[in-house]
Amino acid sequence: MAQLFDLALVIWLIALAVHITMARTDQNAIIAFIAFGLLLGLGWVQLSAFDVALTEIAIGAGVTGILLLSAEAHMRKARTSTKATGTKIAKAEASTTGTVSKATTIDEGRRIGAVGVITTAIACAAVTVGLGFAVLLLPNPAPTLAPAAAAALDATGLGNPVTAVLLAYRALDTLLEKVVLLLALVGVWSLAPDRLWDGAPALRPAEVPEPLAYLARVLPPFGVLIAVYMFWVGADAPGGTFQAGTVLAAMWLIVMIAGLRQPPDTALKTLRLLLVGGPALFLAVGLIGFIIADGFLAYPEAIAKPLILVIEAALTLSIGVTLAMLVAGPAQKAREP
Repeated sequence: MAQLFDLALVIWLIALAVHITMARTDQNAIIAFIAFGLLLGLGWVQLSAFDVALTEIAIGAGVTGILLLSAEAHMRKARTSTKATGTKIAKAEASTTGTVSKATTIDEGRRIGAVGVITTAIACAAVTVGLGFAVLLLPNPAPTLAPAAAAALDATGLGNPVTAVLLAYRALDTLLEKVVLLLALVGVWSLAPDRLWDGAPALRPAEVPEPLAYLARVLPPFGVLIAVYMFWVGADAPGGTFQAGTVLAAMWLIVMIAGLRQPPDTALKTLRLLLVGGPALFLAVGLIGFIIADGFLAYPEAIAKPLILVIEAALTLSIGVTLAMLVAGPAQKAREP
C-alpha cells in the first residue's frame, strides 16, 4: 500500500512538473508550482525528512508561490499598459496612413515566452538526467555524517540533529544565509523611486473579499501560537526558526492585505531593528565565542542550548519581518509626516 502511494505521488509530481512547463498562462503555472511544492513536502515526509518537508512547504510552496503571484500581477499590469499604448499608436498610424502597422499585430511577448518555455524544459530535463546519474552512481551504502552529528548532540544540549547542524556545526553557513536574505530585501527596496525610498509598500487591493477580512481577524492568533510552538519545539524535534518565521510572515501579510494594518514605512527604526536584530545577535554571540569558548561561533557546553534558543528567537522575528517585507515589495507610498 505504501509503495502504491509513493508511486502515485511520483506520478503526480511528474505530471505537475510537465504541466508547469506547458501551462499556457503564468498564473496557471504558478498555481501548479505551489501544488508541486505541497506534494514535494509530502514526499519529504515519506522519506522521514520532516524538517525539509516543513521548509519546502513554507518556503518552496508558500513564500515563493506568493512572490511569483505578486510578480505575475505586476507583469500582467505592465503588459496591459503596454498593450493599451500599442493600440493607441496603431490607431494613430491607421488614421494617418490607412493601414495598421505589422509591429502592433505580432505578439512579441508570446513568441519570446514560447522560446523561454522550451529552453526551460530542456534545462530542467538536463538537470533531471544529471541528478538521476548522480543518484545511481552513489556508493551503497551512501556516505553520511549522520552518526557523527548524532554523537555530538550532547555537546549542544539539543535533541534535533538538524537544528544542531544549522546553529552549531554549520553555524557560519546559517549566519551568511540570513545576511543574504537581508541583502535581497535591500535589493527589493532599491527598486523604489528616490522620492519614495523611505515610504511604505502598498498591499491592500481595491476591494477586500469578505472571507479574507474574516480570516485576517481570526487566523493570526492561532498562527502566532503555531509559530511559537515551531520555534520552541525545533530544538528537539522537527521545526525551527525558518518555518516559524514563515508562519509569522504569512500572518502579518494577511493582516496587511486585508487592510487591518498598513505596511510600515521602510525607514521605521523598529522595523529596521527587527530586520537586523537576529543576524546581529547571531554575529555577536559568534564573536563572544572567541572569549568564552573555542573560537568564532563556538558555544560553551554548559550554556550552549540557552544561547542557541536566544539566537533562534531573534532570528525567528528577523526572518518573519524580512519575508513579509520581501513579499510587500518596494515602497509605493511616500512617508507619512
